[in-house]
Amino acid sequence: MPKASDLAKGHVININNSLGLVRDIEVKSPSSRGAQTLYKVRFTLIPSQQKLEKTYTGDDWLDDADFQRRQCTLLFREDNLLTFMDTENYEQYSLAAADIGQQVYYLPEENQEITLLLVNNQAIAIELPTTVVLTITDTSPGIKGATATGRTKPATLSSGLEIQVPEYITTGEKVKVNTSTGKFMSRA
Repeated sequence: MPKASDLAKGHVININNSLGLVRDIEVKSPSSRGAQTLYKVRFTLIPSQQKLEKTYTGDDWLDDADFQRRQCTLLFREDNLLTFMDTENYEQYSLAAADIGQQVYYLPEENQEITLLLVNNQAIAIELPTTVVLTITDTSPGIKGATATGRTKPATLSSGLEIQVPEYITTGEKVKVNTSTGKFMSRA
C-alpha cells in the first residue's frame, strides 16, 4: 500500500472499487507552521475514462491495485473491436474501441508499441506513448516558403483526428502528434 507522497504518474490504485490511473499530481506546501503538504491527484477511472480529482495529505495510505502492464502492438481493427498482440509472448488481447474513448484517435501506425493494462488477464485500458506518428490523409496544398510564418491550417490524420499543422505540410506526410495535448510536434 503506497502513501500519497509515493504516488507517481502512471500509478494505478483502487478508488471505491474502481481502478484509478494517476494522470497528474500537483504538490502544495502550505507556508504556515504545522500544515501538511497536500497532494492534488488527477485520476482517469478505468474502464469508464471518467476524470476524478482527489486531494490527499502525504501520510494518507492508498489501496494499490492488482494489475499488469504489457508492451503490445495493434494487430488489427474489426468493426468496433481492437486486437493487440503482446510483443514478448505473442498472446492476443481484445478491447472495444468504446472502452478507450478518445485514445482511439492516437493509436499508432506501423507497429509502434503501446502499453496495455491487464486485470485478471483481461485488457481494460491502454497507455499511449507521449508521441505517435500518424499520416496526413487530407489537408490543403502546402505553400513553399511558408516556414517563416507561424500560420497553421487544418489537417485530417489517418485515424480520423483533425489537428492544426504548419502551412508547409502536405497530404501524405507523416507527423508526430503529442497524445496528451493533441497538437502537432514535428515531421516524422
